[in-house]
Amino acid sequence: MGNETQQLCVVMLDWACRARPIALFRGGQEGKCEAPGRRSMAFQHAFGIIPFMQPSTGVWRRLRIILEMIKFEHTLFALPLAFAGVLLAHETWPSIRTVLLVLVAMVGARSAAMAFNRVADATLDARNPRTRDRALPTGLISVGLGLAFIAGASLLYFVSAYLLNTLCFVLSFPALAILLLYSYTKRFTTLCHLFLGLALALAPFGGWLAVTGRFDWKAAALSPGVLFWVAGFDVLYACMDVEFDREVGLFSIPATLGRKRALQLSRLLHALAWCCLAGAGLVLGLGVLYFVGIVGVGVLLVYEHLLVKPHDLSRVGTAFFTVNSWVSVVLFLGVLGDKVFSS
Repeated sequence: MGNETQQLCVVMLDWACRARPIALFRGGQEGKCEAPGRRSMAFQHAFGIIPFMQPSTGVWRRLRIILEMIKFEHTLFALPLAFAGVLLAHETWPSIRTVLLVLVAMVGARSAAMAFNRVADATLDARNPRTRDRALPTGLISVGLGLAFIAGASLLYFVSAYLLNTLCFVLSFPALAILLLYSYTKRFTTLCHLFLGLALALAPFGGWLAVTGRFDWKAAALSPGVLFWVAGFDVLYACMDVEFDREVGLFSIPATLGRKRALQLSRLLHALAWCCLAGAGLVLGLGVLYFVGIVGVGVLLVYEHLLVKPHDLSRVGTAFFTVNSWVSVVLFLGVLGDKVFSS
């Protein structure tokens, strides 16, 4: 076992054995953590690498850097979508076991996909002024440690899918392949934005299958809306890299059409997304609270486009991360509200 993989394994084992959260998840000082408990120390002795777990070695700091690199907090984009599928799949409430397994599967899949994206784009990120300060280009973590994290997150995803049901496990392999392939699509097609939309559109579909374990056309009811929504905000985000994409020959709608026309197309995609999400409510026979949520989604999408202008991209971060996180949450709350009052 290489040093990097060994360190990552110990970090995960030590984390699992702690009864209390470590300082880095409470906003503590970088590299600082509480003294490990007896079971954690036993693991360290078993691996024979006590020195690696000393605060001065920065193992916890590396884990924090990885979580920052993959924007772990932005798992919020996908989680509500998966749980919306879980709630819609059955008339009764899902079991705690199912909810927890879906949570772990989504965290594993999303973490693997984001880490893979960072590894695949490391060379490009080093050349892009906007991304050259990321962890891999600056050497804060190595490619080897990134690959070890991808392997661990993927294993977490596969095990969770296996424990859910056979169909989820069988489909987990092509699903992860789609998530990982996205990182290369911008090298050969302008439709990369729609491919990312497809990747996230699997979330509500997967949530449904996690509960039922069988195919049903209704499982895909939310997916078209999610696809167009994600494609729309990815077009918006890509407006920041127009010059760089053209310089290195990457494909994107903004690089092909220019920022003004790209933003117009993003608005069209979001209009389609809203119509598809509203249509899903009609097809599934959902109640008033779902459509209240859809109205909220519409307001957020309009606000998102008011933030970004072709000549002013200073608020793209707010539009992309903050507003879109709320879009998925509001959509989930609409589904949840309908579930509560229809039960």
